[in-house]
Amino acid sequence: MIDTIAARLDEAAVTRTALAQFGADAGLDVATAYQVQDALVARRVGRGEAVVGVKLGLTSRAKMTQMGVDEVIWGRLTDAMHICDGGTVDLSGHIHPKVEPEVAFLVEGGAIAAVAPAVELIDSRYRDFRFTLAEVIADNTSASGFVVGPWQPVPDNVDNLGVLLEVDGRVAQVGSTAAILGDPRRALPEAARLAGELRDGWVLLAGAATAAVPLTPGAHVRVTVEQLGTVSLRASA
Repeated sequence: MIDTIAARLDEAAVTRTALAQFGADAGLDVATAYQVQDALVARRVGRGEAVVGVKLGLTSRAKMTQMGVDEVIWGRLTDAMHICDGGTVDLSGHIHPKVEPEVAFLVEGGAIAAVAPAVELIDSRYRDFRFTLAEVIADNTSASGFVVGPWQPVPDNVDNLGVLLEVDGRVAQVGSTAAILGDPRRALPEAARLAGELRDGWVLLAGAATAAVPLTPGAHVRVTVEQLGTVSLRASA
């Protein structure tokens, strides 16, 4: 079952075809879902991708409410998911992409070495962007892409910085880093607890500060985090 579900999720991503939810009959619980995620990411690594970080999901009340779940989850980031700051993402390679503002940490020696504003691109492989907790875990927590701004020292007040998500120059979401576990620095021990060892040089996406918004053709997205600066990406037309 594990390999079968992983293969179906992988095919959905590669062919950009949304899957029907697996449903209760699949017997997919949280523990099994992480095994599926392992197998799914192993397929990507087998094609030459490298794991370069970890992401936490559902760390804000807004995201929990939006997705109808109530538990922090985690997934993997690979080098193929990385998008350069100011770069363009090809929407033809996605099903129904969304973006959300994040705080990224650079991990060194098991500690936080630097911080940056970030954008995460999520793209559930399930129809209508609807899923159970186990289903989204199996789907590598909808991970699809990420953009990281300039690294800098972590300010003492990183636990309550304003966050602004703009699309085409218009405000789409406003939030605070306090929405991320109450203090985004808590993402480090949480990620270590959930994912185990965090390697030097890995990126840790601490979680979204606001709900996600759809990414449409030609859109220009900019995230500003107070004191940390800005990061952006553009969608292909």
